[in-house]
Amino acid sequence: MEHQVISIDQSTQSTKALLFAEDGRLLKMASIRHEQIYPREGWVEHDPETLYKNTIWVINEVISGNAGREVGYSLALTNQRETVVVWNKKTGKPVSNAVVWQCMRGKEICDALKARGCDALVQERSGLLIDPYFSASGAKWILDHVAGAREAAEAGDLLMGTVECWLIWKLTGGKVHATDYTNASRTLLFNIHTLDWDQDLLDLFTIPRSMMADLRPCDAFYGETTAEGIFEKPIPIAGVLGDSHGALAGQMCFGAGLGKATYGTGSSVMVNIGENCANPPAGLVTSVGFAALGKVFYAFEGNIHCTGATITWLKDKLELIAGAGEIEGFATSVPDNGGVYFVPAFAGLGAPWWHPEVKAQICGLSLGSSKAHVCRAALESIGFQVADLVKAMTESAGIDLKEIRVDGGPTKNAFLMQFQSDLLQVPVVRSEVEDASAFGAFVMNGFARGKWTSFDQAASVWNGEAPVLPQSYDTVEKAYEGWQAAVRQLIK
Repeated sequence: MEHQVISIDQSTQSTKALLFAEDGRLLKMASIRHEQIYPREGWVEHDPETLYKNTIWVINEVISGNAGREVGYSLALTNQRETVVVWNKKTGKPVSNAVVWQCMRGKEICDALKARGCDALVQERSGLLIDPYFSASGAKWILDHVAGAREAAEAGDLLMGTVECWLIWKLTGGKVHATDYTNASRTLLFNIHTLDWDQDLLDLFTIPRSMMADLRPCDAFYGETTAEGIFEKPIPIAGVLGDSHGALAGQMCFGAGLGKATYGTGSSVMVNIGENCANPPAGLVTSVGFAALGKVFYAFEGNIHCTGATITWLKDKLELIAGAGEIEGFATSVPDNGGVYFVPAFAGLGAPWWHPEVKAQICGLSLGSSKAHVCRAALESIGFQVADLVKAMTESAGIDLKEIRVDGGPTKNAFLMQFQSDLLQVPVVRSEVEDASAFGAFVMNGFARGKWTSFDQAASVWNGEAPVLPQSYDTVEKAYEGWQAAVRQLIK
């Protein structure tokens, strides 16, 4: 019987299902967006029930053309990571909306822990920095501020998890409360050395251990589902990992020193550092890169809060462009940025700066500045932020990147990809599969089912496009110096 893999990519803006053949060919895709909820300035929420409903919808959409055919299915899952859901295991209902990774409501909690001098302990155990970007402060906020939540948690009635954990619980009818090592490693509650929840970290954030999920490698089985009756017989859920980790695997960065950049709502730059956990360069973090075939690989990572979201903001809020496809034309209509710099700190500055209090600013405007200059500055800000991370990794940690593999919607922008290559002075290689995170979940699904028994076998299904080669660094060096000056002005 033919087998097909439904790879769910539940991201910040939308939920996708990608239907893959066993040889990695993309057969069909379905996508649906969900609402971004902003209850007050700096807060961002999602409705967990909508995320699940949309997951069911996209599953149904991608298999709808297979009616009457003999096809076996399995389900893989990748997801927005640090966004946290708390729900009642008896009622099956969330106690509040999900706290999204962009949300700043946990800042006071994080500031208090920093003031107590907890930074070193937290980073040594979790590999992360104390910041509201990660899940723990959002979960603690829910327990402390939602009526009855703390009492219900202490009574053992509440569960918590990142989005994949919530979806697995719902898909299995509440039978499985599990997460994988990569998503766990983004919560501030997971010990990346012991690969277990850390009691001291749970205590710091006053989160009962009874709320925490079972822990599994990425290439494990996570139960079975009929997806609300879409399938007559339950199909296996196999292959789970966070979206940035999915892209690392989906770009076949299986060896130490291979790196990728994912351009999405925000961006993640991640470099595989091998099976030995190491302290990250200043301003970066260490996470579990992926766990498969009995091995655990670690990665240095830096996260940028707003990259693709910047383009969305120009479209939806300022209405400078009608769609993302227009921005390249405006950017290339001027020879340079005209001294205009866009620092898109809409959710504070992430790695390697880590200044959550900074607000977004457009600097260097003059009477000669035009819409084209602002559009170019917005695109350049994406390249600058990725370069900040790559340079921190290479210069501080002595990692020599031969190329960087990239994925995500903004990689369609030829100006941005050339600008990125020029800044980094390495080839930029785009994956033929734009949704590398979903492809990484497909790969983990294959490992779980025994389709591949080695990383080399899995890598045989990946193809990259012709690389974008660097041109003269002189053309971007001055612009990069201006970017750094603009950022330094904001963090004084």
